[in-house]
Formats: sequence, C-alpha cells, structure tokens
Amino acid sequence: MAALAACGDARQVKEDETVNQTRDTAAEPDARQMPDWAESAVMYEVNIRQYTKEGTFRAFADHLPRLKEMGVDILWFMPIHPISEKNRLGTLGSYYAVRNYKAVNPEFGTAEDFRELVNKAHDMGFKVILDWVANHTGWDNPWIDNTDWYTTDDSGRIVHPPGTNWQDVADLNYGNPDMRAAMIDAMKYWVEEFDVDGFRADYAGGVPTDFWETARAELETIKPVFMLAEDDAQISLLRRAFDANYGWELYHLMNGLARGQRKPEQVALYAKRLEKKYPAGTFPLHFTSNHDENSWTGTEYERLGGAVKAMAALTFTVPGMPLIYSGQEAGLNKRLQFFEKDEIPWDDLSLQSFYRDLIRLKHDNPALRNGAAGGAFQALEADDPNILAFARTKEDNTVLVVMNLSDGSVQGSVRTAMSAGTYRSFPQEDEIEIGDRLAVELDPWEYRIFVK
Repeated sequence: MAALAACGDARQVKEDETVNQTRDTAAEPDARQMPDWAESAVMYEVNIRQYTKEGTFRAFADHLPRLKEMGVDILWFMPIHPISEKNRLGTLGSYYAVRNYKAVNPEFGTAEDFRELVNKAHDMGFKVILDWVANHTGWDNPWIDNTDWYTTDDSGRIVHPPGTNWQDVADLNYGNPDMRAAMIDAMKYWVEEFDVDGFRADYAGGVPTDFWETARAELETIKPVFMLAEDDAQISLLRRAFDANYGWELYHLMNGLARGQRKPEQVALYAKRLEKKYPAGTFPLHFTSNHDENSWTGTEYERLGGAVKAMAALTFTVPGMPLIYSGQEAGLNKRLQFFEKDEIPWDDLSLQSFYRDLIRLKHDNPALRNGAAGGAFQALEADDPNILAFARTKEDNTVLVVMNLSDGSVQGSVRTAMSAGTYRSFPQEDEIEIGDRLAVELDPWEYRIFVK
C-alpha cells in the first residue's frame, strides 16, 4: 500500500512495546530452508483489477500461456479479498482495506473462479502466492465488533495505524491471542482450500515477528510455503519466518544512478553487504517497479529514463530474486490509478522477449540462483568509474556482467583476473575469449553479459 491507504515503502513500526520486545529478545535460528522450487524462481506481480478490461480471474487466466512462455515461475496476486465500503478511498477502494479474509472480491469473480485459476496455474507449473494484509482491516470487517482485537485510543475508540495517514483501515491489536488465532486460521484457509503456495506479507514489520514465526510453522504443517516480507529493516523476520524481503536499498540506488546522484561502486558495495546481512537461505527481492512505486512514485520510465533496461538486467544478475510488475513487459509507461479502474494497455509487447531472455539467463545459470544456492558477487576492477563490472561463479558456471551506469559513452577495460576463459555473449550466443583484461566501448546505459 502507499499514500492514504497503502503500505508500499512504509517502514514505520507501531509504537508498541510488546512488538519491540518480541523482536529484540527472541532466539533466532541461523538459517532458513526455502522451498526447492524457489531456488531459480522469477516472481511476477499480478494486479487483477487493472490487468484486463474485465478485471477478473477468468480474464487473467487467458494470459497464463503468455506468461509461461515468458518463463515466469511465481505469480504474486495483490489482495483478492472484498474491499471495505466504510471510509473507502475513491470509487473502488484500496486492495489493502480487507473486508473479509475468507472471501474473494466479487468484482474479480467467485471463489470457484479463483480455485480454477490456481489449479490451472499449478497445472502449467506456476506457483501462486497471495498478498496478505495482517496489520489492519477495513472498517466494516466483521472483526470490528471485537473492539479488543484492535488498537484503541484513550477513549476506547478504534484507531487507524499509528504513525500513518491510512484512514480507510483499522489497526489490529497483536496483544490479543484470539485475534492472532483468527488471522492464522484465515491464512491456513487459503492454503488448505485453494492450495496457494505462500504469502507476500504487506507491511510485515508492523506485525510482531513471533506472530509470523507461529503462522509459518502452522502453514508448514500443510505444505512447504514461500514467504515474502514487505520490509528490509528487520533481519529477524528472515531468520524466523520469511524467505525473502524487499530490496529497497538497490531500488533507491538504481533511481539515484539514473539521476546521476549515485555511483556504480555503491552497487558493488551493496551486493557485498548482502553476504553479511542475509541469513543463509534468504535473499532480497529486486525490482524496478511494483504496484506502489508505479502508482505513487512514478513509472520506471519517469524514474529511470534511458536506464530502464540496464537496471532491469541488474535486478536479474545481482544476488536476489527478480520481480516483474504487471505490464512491464508491455512497456507500461503510465501511473496506474490505485482506487479506480485503469486498464493496462497490452498493444505493445516489444519488451516481452527482453524479459524472456533475462528469465532464461536466470534459469540456465546456477551462478544466478537465489540465496546460498547461487554464486557470490565478485566485483571486478574497471578503469572508468562509470563502469560496474562483476562476476558470479557457481562450480563451473560463471556469469560476467559489464555495465555503463551513466548517460555518457565510456571506453575502458575491466580486469577479469580469475574470471578469464571462453565465454558466450548473452543473448547473442557468440563465442568470445576473455583474458586477464576485457576492453569495452559502451554507449550510455549499455551493458554486456557473458556466460561460461
């Protein structure tokens, strides 16, 4: 979410002593075992409302063959629940103002429509995760009758999430065990009844870590699940409950690079920090756009300009899982309205082959696998400060990346050292012999990828 009803780049933590004590004092395991199917996976965020003219599950299902051909592995559906009418923002409201955790938004179709969509997706080899809003509900959610399930002010009135302007939602009280149990029961419902494969937790840091730990443990009694946290500050979330979190730092770095306010060396420093920051088996989700950033911050073309393709390639080659947002493969160059109908234009799929190639690169090279399954980031020395060069190696597989992260042409060389050998260029597949140094001439935002 973002703006009034949204939880996008919102990382404020509720002023709740119980929450903070839980985070700071609980014992934390050293590593997490993600599902095997997530090892080389690429995620795709689905905005059902805006995806088609109909805005339904059935209409979206027609796109599954195209997404399968593109190579997508995980479908993340933005919240599919009915949206509250009380204090609603705009005509259609925010997806994140949940009216009923165990129902589907009738605008999208029926529960059976969603079940058929999940079954079809599974039959085609996709995994499906749901966006889950655990921090708050809409004001006409049936839970609202239980005042003690919510945060209240001194006069006993239920309040919206403290520290935010999200007036269309009511803040939940995680000091209440009955509410916690009901929330976990609702999550289990979607795994048991619809066979979903995990959750993306909206505003994960606003909810006590021990809740997520308990929820995951109960979900795992049903099937292995994948858990993504919309958070990048609390590593305890990864140690205790989640497989991945948001790679906000790289996202902001890329925006800064496109404006000439950051330097390529900062990307290398970021990538090296990941090795120390992330517990084994966990990793960041990297993106150039998502539902919040597109609607509230600006399209990738507004923010990145001519660097769009280079930054997308970066998200596929640095350690972490890449994300594609609905419409990026169609060159989505408009801010989709958040509370109104605003269909994605699909008349130009010229970038679909671009993303298909990047996904193939990710799938075919063990060096680019997610988490500890992939190769470590090795920065390579370049004689021009605008060049970012790095290699990732896993056993006998190496991916070497050279990027001009500036709006001017560059000419220079990269010290390849231990990465020397016979490579194939990507995606052209031309064979090239790379010695101790690689000479390059690159246009603005141009990049080269080599595979051994």
